[in-house]
Amino acid sequence: MPISPRVAWALYDFANSAFATTVMAGFFPLFFKQYWHQGDPSASTFALGVVNAASSALIMILAPLLGAIADQGRLHKALLFGFSLLGIAATFGLAPLGPGLATAALILYGFGLIGFSGANIFYDSLLVEVAKPQDYERVSSLGFALGYLGGGLLFAGNVGTVLNPALLGLASPEQAIRLSFASVATWWLVFSVPLCLYVPQKPIAKPSLSLVRQGWRQCVATLSHLRAHRPAFLFLIAYWLYIDGVDTIVRMAVDYGLNLGLAWKDLILALLLVQFIGFPAAILFGRLGESIGAKRAIFLGLWVYIGVTVFAAGLSSTAEFYVLAGLIGLVQGGVQALSRSLYAHLIPKACAAEFFGFYNMLGKFAAVLGPFLVGATGLLFQDPRAGILSVLVLFILGAGLLHQVPAR
Repeated sequence: MPISPRVAWALYDFANSAFATTVMAGFFPLFFKQYWHQGDPSASTFALGVVNAASSALIMILAPLLGAIADQGRLHKALLFGFSLLGIAATFGLAPLGPGLATAALILYGFGLIGFSGANIFYDSLLVEVAKPQDYERVSSLGFALGYLGGGLLFAGNVGTVLNPALLGLASPEQAIRLSFASVATWWLVFSVPLCLYVPQKPIAKPSLSLVRQGWRQCVATLSHLRAHRPAFLFLIAYWLYIDGVDTIVRMAVDYGLNLGLAWKDLILALLLVQFIGFPAAILFGRLGESIGAKRAIFLGLWVYIGVTVFAAGLSSTAEFYVLAGLIGLVQGGVQALSRSLYAHLIPKACAAEFFGFYNMLGKFAAVLGPFLVGATGLLFQDPRAGILSVLVLFILGAGLLHQVPAR
């Protein structure tokens, strides 16, 4: 049965969030530290931070050019699925890896991150194709809400299998985790189909060197004119700062908890709690953004994150980690969704993919600095608490610059 373009678009978040939850935030940091790396915990944290940073840096460099190429040829869907298939294939590749294969695991994880992040450039830019400006907050929040639901449902199934591997006839939790990587790839592929079928877009050009040259010229022109779009320019800088903290907490939370000596089962269950709190919270945050404005609602979320960062630095028990997870679940999706919708209000629709290329570029540049900073600071001081506190300044500076951005 046909579904609306809005719902089909939002279902891609339902699809790819399985990677963000099960792989990126959940099982990969755990499995890498305890199964593939099997070495010094500080060294594994540093290696994980470097791979997160390196893959994000590549997307950061390519994002504006890819966005410009997509705008020139209306290739948003084609490029989205190209990067998605890269991420899906890399995730499948993690499943058969045996113990001690740290380098292979990091390489495949890096390609998975590139596929996941690259596809999001074009997914975000399609928001202006499926929704009217007055509906940006509602539709963007629907995407993030379905992302929390989809990622949470598969993650719940995977967690249940890991805790009780005999349910599927598996011999150990290690086998269940390896199977979970294959389940993520399958889920990502299957639930990407509605966007492919029901979000209309007819390309006006095929990928070619000529299109790359045109995209490069457009990218340079937009970069030179960004100052003319002062609200968008200011927002991008603010977003670069505060989303650094958001992404870093997502990517490094499990590793941080392990370094504090918390049990891996409790950490995984806390991540599951984030998903199921995040589903209704993202929808409610969208309504809040419609009521008081996206900018004010983002400020509210950033103040919660400032409190969360201070709280995390003094964390000492499993119960406190659950409290931390609950607070993050209340605001994480809202800050992400309303940032996307606020930016959509500030940019020209005809250049949406290119402008979202810069948006994703700065988002990924933030992810270059944050994980590396946490890993390097923790290694330097031999204290993970020092690393997590370094995130605090990014929320404060980001909120200060966001204050200068108009609401439209």
